[in-house]
Amino acid sequence: MLSNIRIVLVETSHPGNIGAVARAMKNMCMSELYLVAPKIFPSADATSRASGADDILASAVRCDSLQEAIADCQLVIGASARSRTIAVPEESPRACAERLAIEAQNKKVAILFGRENSGLKNHELDLCQTLLTIPSNADYSSLNIAAAVQVVCYELLVASSQAAVEPELRDVSLASSAQMESFYEHLYQALNEIGFINPDKSTSIMRRLRRVYHRAALDTKELDILRGILKKSTAILHKKYD
Repeated sequence: MLSNIRIVLVETSHPGNIGAVARAMKNMCMSELYLVAPKIFPSADATSRASGADDILASAVRCDSLQEAIADCQLVIGASARSRTIAVPEESPRACAERLAIEAQNKKVAILFGRENSGLKNHELDLCQTLLTIPSNADYSSLNIAAAVQVVCYELLVASSQAAVEPELRDVSLASSAQMESFYEHLYQALNEIGFINPDKSTSIMRRLRRVYHRAALDTKELDILRGILKKSTAILHKKYD
């Protein structure tokens, strides 16, 4: 289960934090580290802060974009303490870990951690099905990124050793992040063609639609059905006006 969960760091500024995250991961038996456009890496500072977790650093996957880092994942979770104007399902690290102890048995999962000074941006959170929020002092809620990763990985380790896997959930093939992004592009195009959205004022609508489909947790067959409906609908529209 743990090998199916990757920690994704987005645009990390300080290489020492990457090393500290690698150490935290190895402490908790985690090994999949993905780095999205880190400012400095590799680095002697990262190696020093890793304190022996050199293998995690050596196997870290460096990506140019977040989409590349999560393309093959069926579940994407964003770590964020920021409040949102649009409601997004939120979980504590413990609740999230208990859920993943079952779902990550046969699905690839990405847990995203944003920039040290500003976290994840809205368009990056749009890629997430849920948010993970670590309870903390309301007057001083900022956690060092390695500390945040340590908390999450600890809960994952505990949950992985306690959960009883439900066999009936193993055969569900959820759509990957890349497949969902392709669907959203198709959906936007179709809604534009039928005149449902204004291209200049569509951000809020598309963001809300993303939330709807994130909650649905579509599998690949369901996604194929929806794309078939979109294709047929626009084809009928074009035929009507030809």
